[in-house]
Amino acid sequence: MNPHPYTDDELARLKAMPKRATNPGARWQEKPSAAPAHRQRNFQVVTQTDVRFAIYQRESLADQADFSCGIRYCPLGGEPIVLARYNGASHVHGDIAYRPHIHSTTAAALLAGRTPESEASGTDRYTTLEGASACLLQDYNVTGISTRRDEPRLFR
Repeated sequence: MNPHPYTDDELARLKAMPKRATNPGARWQEKPSAAPAHRQRNFQVVTQTDVRFAIYQRESLADQADFSCGIRYCPLGGEPIVLARYNGASHVHGDIAYRPHIHSTTAAALLAGRTPESEASGTDRYTTLEGASACLLQDYNVTGISTRRDEPRLFR
């Protein structure tokens, strides 16, 4: 549980801040190393005023639809908080059945004691991890990481 009572205005401000990756060449690592199930890479991201964030990309080695990328705010001296996760179509989330979806942190979820990014909405903006990453970078105003948008596809 995050002790800071973020407001929707604060969350929107964090989302809109211009950010850039400090390690754009982050390498993929397979995990666990003995019998890899997925691969992941992590990017460090900062603003001009040294506000810090972290972005991850993770995908299953067995199922291309099983992926996630997300962004975390890392306040100095405070507890990190996930701002968003962009997931693939590999599972059901509430009423969203086997289609890509975006989890976004809301002040209401925090006040209710739920996980910050418990809210989700289905999307047709991406179908792959690279497409999800492109959407995250656009939505959260991040530069310095090379991605390619997916062609739009409708899910039903």
